[in-house]
Amino acid sequence: MQRKGIILAGGSGTRLYPVTLGVSKQLLPLYDKPMIYYPLSVLMLAGIREIAIITTPEDQSQFIRTLGDGSQWGISLTYIEQPKPEGLAQAYLLAEDFLGGAASTMVLGDNIFFGHGLPELLKKAMLQPSGGTVFGYRVADPERYGVVDFDSDGSVRSIIEKPEVPASNFAVTGLYFLDDTAPQRAADLTPSARGELEITSLLESYLHDQTLEVTLMGRGFAWLDTGTHASLLDAGNFVRTLEQRQGLQTGSPDEIAYAQDWISAEQLAQRAAIFAKNDYGRYLEQLLKN
Repeated sequence: MQRKGIILAGGSGTRLYPVTLGVSKQLLPLYDKPMIYYPLSVLMLAGIREIAIITTPEDQSQFIRTLGDGSQWGISLTYIEQPKPEGLAQAYLLAEDFLGGAASTMVLGDNIFFGHGLPELLKKAMLQPSGGTVFGYRVADPERYGVVDFDSDGSVRSIIEKPEVPASNFAVTGLYFLDDTAPQRAADLTPSARGELEITSLLESYLHDQTLEVTLMGRGFAWLDTGTHASLLDAGNFVRTLEQRQGLQTGSPDEIAYAQDWISAEQLAQRAAIFAKNDYGRYLEQLLKN
């Protein structure tokens, strides 16, 4: 059974108030594209074509208007409501019917990934037949994240959610490759003191069974989250700098779909025509010429 994708794009976005009072955080602009284009592109780079997007009931119509059913990119998008945010691991309960026993790759809707070799890293994780794979990334402020605690021999001892005294500088990114047991494991979790089903508790379940692999991302990768006004601006400037310097798009589902042969040149031309008045449309036109 083919692995399916999940984008968790729910939550209330309170840390970005007043910006998010009227719009979902994951639909805010990240330089020249909606934020959700970037995590969607990660799943597409991994070769995943069946994707569920978990949103709040209030925001779902905006996501459908922005993304449609995915057919313009040769993929299938399903929308799932999250009535109330109760932890990242809740996503596996909400998506259980959608997954239908398939393994999954979940990415958080406010996470940005970039780096040479990223598709190869993703596809290697896709090939793991059972258990789970997550990625560790070195950060200066690990106390904000789930942190990897290593043994003296470098093996992973535990993953600790927002520790006061971090055991390392490696945070677990918002990208999770888990097998078909994830929904049942999530159902067996007990809510934490803050009333949430913690993703770290779910990962600890795999770690306890010795079926969790933590792959460290090297210095050539960038992982950004956009949970604050400052980090949102930083991520937008990062994307702008890359695109202005290289003349290449970052986080373009249209380019990825065309490169994967999921859409034809004619379909890409139709997409380019929609954006003909800006640089994104001109970039898609250039892809056709090249």
